[in-house]
Amino acid sequence: MKLQGQIVDIQNRRIYKGEVTIAHGKITNITEKYHSIEHYILPGFVDAHIHIESSMLVPSEFAHLAVAHGTVATVSDPHEIANVLGVEGVEFMIANGKKVPFKFNFGAPSCVPATDFESAGAIIDADGIKELLESPDIKYLAEMMNYPGVLFDDPEVMKKIEWAKHYNKPVDGHAPGVVGDDITKYIKAGITTDHECFTYDEALEKLQKGMKILIREGSAAKNFEALIDLLPEHFENMMFCSDDKHPDDLLLHHINDLCARAVAKGMDVFKVLQVACLNPVKHYGLDVGTLNSGDAADLIVVEDLKAFKTLQTYIDGELVFDQGESLLKKVTFQNLNNFNTSTKEISEFRFPSNSKHIRVIEALEGQLVTNEVIEESLVENGNVVSNIKTDVLKMTVVNRYQNLPPAIAFIKNFGLKEGAIASSVGHDSHNIIAVGVSDEMICKAVNLVIEHKGGICAVSNADEQILPLPVAGIMSDKDGETVGKAYAQLDKMAKQLGSTLNAPYMTLSFMALLVIPALKLSDKGLFNGKEFKFTTVAVD
Repeated sequence: MKLQGQIVDIQNRRIYKGEVTIAHGKITNITEKYHSIEHYILPGFVDAHIHIESSMLVPSEFAHLAVAHGTVATVSDPHEIANVLGVEGVEFMIANGKKVPFKFNFGAPSCVPATDFESAGAIIDADGIKELLESPDIKYLAEMMNYPGVLFDDPEVMKKIEWAKHYNKPVDGHAPGVVGDDITKYIKAGITTDHECFTYDEALEKLQKGMKILIREGSAAKNFEALIDLLPEHFENMMFCSDDKHPDDLLLHHINDLCARAVAKGMDVFKVLQVACLNPVKHYGLDVGTLNSGDAADLIVVEDLKAFKTLQTYIDGELVFDQGESLLKKVTFQNLNNFNTSTKEISEFRFPSNSKHIRVIEALEGQLVTNEVIEESLVENGNVVSNIKTDVLKMTVVNRYQNLPPAIAFIKNFGLKEGAIASSVGHDSHNIIAVGVSDEMICKAVNLVIEHKGGICAVSNADEQILPLPVAGIMSDKDGETVGKAYAQLDKMAKQLGSTLNAPYMTLSFMALLVIPALKLSDKGLFNGKEFKFTTVAVD
């Protein structure tokens, strides 16, 4: 097969009219050749850090959407499903991903559970990490979220890192706001990347100390604008990633959008494409082609080098996307789950207290970090309730693996004026998380998720909608287009109920992520992520 176009030679900073010859999935030759075709041929895009599960799609369906945007590979941490199902969940992701030609590169999830302060569905200890890393299907040790464990030389944490070194596989980092001597020690432990930087100065310090920095632009956490000005000088040590991308976003764009935005800022297209296409392949040692003779024929044809609209996507020489149509075949699979709690009573969501002030989680638009604020409480009959006027709403995390009392706290900035929203996507243990205007609405939303053994939902007095997630309680068994549209409808309903957040469900899902400061809620109680210990809701 021969493919003609304007060849984008990123390494040599050249664009020329030429022809790519492909045989048996490999590029056998690239030659300069005059023709009238104006479209561009370049290596496929790589998402350098993503949890496929956050798309609410199984890997084969994620691929179906991603190839439409020129993505040919991902570096994927399966710790969401691992926290529900352990090694069995990781094996499900690998097996399902292998049913399509897309190049998934899975890591061994280092933090299952993410902390000891929450209830997960499984545990993967250092011995389990060793067994995973032995497999050629596992490319790296996935993000070491337990950065306090590294800083305090926790034996189990350090064993996991040592096994990665033993098998000569990279170790991914996760160190939001960690700077100074602490980040120096974290790096010395052998951790090579970070995707959690939310300020320019933090990322610059980590770059200067030898880390690779990933510019993250997901559905909730958006750090592109804060970090992109580092790219012109540090492009050799940066990558693009989504981390978590919901299905409605994936229908619209992927890494191609970050390239377009960077180029629109006047950045050198070769530097931008090195970040998007080459650096992840080099850093992780991926079997992904970079448009050289002898490489796997993983390449894309785009309309121009401004919008990067994908016309065709090839993986191992196979045409997988062409002129608006994904050519990946649908695959069959068997659902796995771990959902063992029963429906709740409204009384279980009471918070008995007469305290005049409460400690409240302040959610921040576009960030995973939160603030801790003190607010006046609204008490009715000895029960602290949601206060719509001050936007201090009751939230809950309900253990989905066994029948235990719900944990209760309060959150600001969700903006709901009626009803409630709930989800069994609750990073990282994926218990049920909900926020609402009343105990009754919260209970209604939680029970809707329980009845479906997983899902995201919105409820009001007049309506209820749910997107069932029967695969581990975090993924759908439906196709990407169906899931994307259903999610968009739920997002619309949440905003009709009053939510002012850009991505209310994605933001909600991170309100149980204890390893991101400052204040979060686990199924065991309110947690101070800065001091890494539980704290009280009532202040006085």
